[in-house]
Amino acid sequence: MQLRLIGLLLSFVCLCAGTAIAKPTYVTIDDLRASDQQRQAALIITQVMEKFHYRKPSLDDSLSTAILDRYLESLDSNRSFFTAQDVARYERHRLELDDNLRTGKLEPAFEIFRRFRAAVDERVAYAEEILAANDFDFERDEIYQFDRSEAEWPADPAALDDVWRKRVKNDILALRLAGKDEAEISETLSKRYKGIKRRVSQMTPEDVFQAFINAYTLTVEPHTSYMSPRLSENFDIGMRLSLQGIGAVLRNENEFTEIQSTVPGGPAERSGELKGGDRIVGVAQGRDGGMEDVVGWRLQDVVDLIRGPKDSIVRLNVLPKSQGVGGRTREVLLVRDEIKLEDKAAKSEVIESGGLRLGVVEIPAFYRDFGAQAAGEDDFRSTTRDVRKLLDELQAEGVDGVIIDLRRNGGGSLSEATELTGLFIEKGPVVQVRDSAGKIEVERDPDPEQVYEGPLAVLVDRNSASASEIFAGAIQDYSRGLIIGEPTFGKGTVQTLVDLGRFLRSRDDIGRLRLTMAQFFRVQGGSTQHRGVMPDIVYPTAKGAADHGERALKNALPWASIQPAAHQLHGITSVSSLRDASLVRMESNPGFRFLVEEEDDLIELEQRKTVSLRESVRRAEWDQREQDRLDRRNRLRAFRGLDPLASLEDDEDDEPAADSDEKDDEEGIQRIMLEESANILADHIRAMRPRTALLN
Repeated sequence: MQLRLIGLLLSFVCLCAGTAIAKPTYVTIDDLRASDQQRQAALIITQVMEKFHYRKPSLDDSLSTAILDRYLESLDSNRSFFTAQDVARYERHRLELDDNLRTGKLEPAFEIFRRFRAAVDERVAYAEEILAANDFDFERDEIYQFDRSEAEWPADPAALDDVWRKRVKNDILALRLAGKDEAEISETLSKRYKGIKRRVSQMTPEDVFQAFINAYTLTVEPHTSYMSPRLSENFDIGMRLSLQGIGAVLRNENEFTEIQSTVPGGPAERSGELKGGDRIVGVAQGRDGGMEDVVGWRLQDVVDLIRGPKDSIVRLNVLPKSQGVGGRTREVLLVRDEIKLEDKAAKSEVIESGGLRLGVVEIPAFYRDFGAQAAGEDDFRSTTRDVRKLLDELQAEGVDGVIIDLRRNGGGSLSEATELTGLFIEKGPVVQVRDSAGKIEVERDPDPEQVYEGPLAVLVDRNSASASEIFAGAIQDYSRGLIIGEPTFGKGTVQTLVDLGRFLRSRDDIGRLRLTMAQFFRVQGGSTQHRGVMPDIVYPTAKGAADHGERALKNALPWASIQPAAHQLHGITSVSSLRDASLVRMESNPGFRFLVEEEDDLIELEQRKTVSLRESVRRAEWDQREQDRLDRRNRLRAFRGLDPLASLEDDEDDEPAADSDEKDDEEGIQRIMLEESANILADHIRAMRPRTALLN
């Protein structure tokens, strides 16, 4: 019920910091009215958007239509509370919302929310009624559409009753399959439905205003969003505190709390048990605390449960992405911890391929200790400084080539991306930045020294974003090295925080706007936006990347291009021959077969919108999915020379070693792509050697 991207921003702060939020209280219907301050904020936001946003949006009837749809979606994303009759009543506002925003008239937004709140009360009352009756036939052949985000609005209350009858039946069945007894099921679901009503009744006028304004901003572009004064305060507190928590970024997805990504060096990432797409359905405190069901909760409330002091324990009941909505959950225990700079620092190793020794530099993030730098410390930590040392060490060891591993690197400091690129080129531009006024600035390599001149490969995946894409794009544009892996995330825009109070004489706090104000362009002129960086050699796992990242966001800026910046090309061997040789290897590699089959399974699960409500069918599907996953794992284990697992629970029960920060990847799943990257770079080195000898 909160807009997803605002939730994303809030969740990052709250899951990493021990902030405190006042306990919410019940808000009466009569209190749900816009304030003069909110009307003033709306006027300022529309002006700032039209004048300073990169897109220069025109607030007109076309945008007004999209805003209404987005606002309804933000309140009822799964189309389970409003009927088509409700929505029809709001058609009179469809071409008025643009004018309303310009004049600060917010009553239509509050009118719609008041009806939404009444609809929630009605639906919860009905859900509790049929839950108490519990006269379902679990062998009746019925289908439940759990993802209704693109379905038609239910025609009338009777149609909505049928949606909720099936929803309650599915909720009961899911808990039965998880081994819960009838009394526990009834108690859990009663609390779940009451919780939905309670949380909506606690939404304040500030929450409603934020939701409506973000229906406007996110209709323009997905990285532009409004933060209310309360959310701004929490953001500031979080930025001042040391990073403590589980280290995860969350979002709401069809009433589930879904893990968007894990933070490098954080407890979630170190555990090896949580991945992007996993859903958190329960939260418990300590080793023995009761598990709180959080399905249907607002994101902020889930965050409040998960965060806590350093060294305390939180247990998460998780529905893995690999299980789908109707699958089996598992419990993950995490110790909240401070995310230290060294936990996400670059590190290196040496691996062998075809008789060659190759250095691997893994870079989880583009970091810079700005505090130490501001304090005047000469030896402050940064990505570029750390990688420079690692490259010197690897060259001292006599490696034949270097692989830069940027998988899951979500970006960070732009200056670090620029300076890191400079370690591999002599001089020249690294990235171009165009602002909302059309002015183009070129970020250049600030250091003429080229630290490493040898053979180079850069390994990327669908989660390599922002600064990672700037670095990989520059290396590709200079033909300085091979880019290998999956198409990257496609985040090629720049945001800034605008304090809206600065436009008032009173300087009152009316919140802030996170505003997209510039776009990145590569040296050769193309943007990293939307398309990302396309590798020279694409792995077969890339099929799922087509609907990932910026490409999956509504209203994302499209790809664009400008004039290239002058730069010097380096020579590399024929990529086609390297690609052909790699393809032959991957087709016969059991590791890649495992990755591709896992990807195919996930794509199939993500495309499903329905589940059976027949218990025997669901159990059979569950058992078959578990058996298929077990067979895949055991084929991979046989390839690695490991004993087979009797069941997937055997692996999930394994605990990390006492002296280990990470769950052991004994099957080498994380190394499958890296190993093939080493093979490709080794082929490249061997192909280049006759040419080098000839030149000498």
